Amino acid sequence: MTVLITGATGLVGERLTPRLMEAGFACRALLRSGKPCPRGAAAVAGDILDPATLAEAVRGVSAVVHLAAVFRSQDTGLIWKSNRDGTRNLIAAVKANAPDARFIMASTSHVYNLDNPHPGREDDAVDPKHPYPASKVAAERDLRDSGLIWSIIRFPFVYGDGDGHLESLPDHVGGWHPAQRMSTIHHRDIATAVKLALDGVFDRRVVNVADDAPLSIFELAGLLDARVAANSGPLPNPWHLHVDGSLARALGFRPTVRTVHQAHQEGLM
Repeated sequence: MTVLITGATGLVGERLTPRLMEAGFACRALLRSGKPCPRGAAAVAGDILDPATLAEAVRGVSAVVHLAAVFRSQDTGLIWKSNRDGTRNLIAAVKANAPDARFIMASTSHVYNLDNPHPGREDDAVDPKHPYPASKVAAERDLRDSGLIWSIIRFPFVYGDGDGHLESLPDHVGGWHPAQRMSTIHHRDIATAVKLALDGVFDRRVVNVADDAPLSIFELAGLLDARVAANSGPLPNPWHLHVDGSLARALGFRPTVRTVHQAHQEGLM
């Protein structure tokens, strides 16, 4: 099976691509000029913001794994252009040149409302205000309405494989309540989920994928030998960034790195 991967050199793609190749998938990486190609993958020049480059990139593929996105940027226009418009361009190319291909899109648990009354569920109404999740919701809608064979995987906080993401967390949560719990997923289990999606298990579904134990900011900081200010006051939005992974488990997803504690103990950070 030939799989086109967008964002193959990003935080997720750099670690997912070799795992998919190890599992026997022929991976084709969509790369802008000057970007290195992951070892063993086939490079194809293109850019999701340039529709003319996408027809050849998608021709002949059995699936597309769409990871490319802009997250941490002050350029709101770039976020919308990349996450919504880029996805639209890719959808159009697949419809025209590989209409039977599976289109698997990575999305985010940030789409769920801050004051959700329970862990985020796939059927919750979502109306995020921040440009990143808002643009992801718009892209999700476009894909769901595309007529393609699609699946959308909403990932929570991603970590592991030496990516430095978890280690940077204390720099971003200084004003957070230390009791705030956050769902997480290790890179190894992003591959677990994507392989299920490539097999069709998630077809025409939005699916939350997370490990077994959301941890508090206080606990995560402790694993990193960092400190956050203690606070016994009320937690205003207890379900923020905490997702319900029941659907994924009902469909057969089982995390191999079940908790951040396991990752820490086994040297998988």
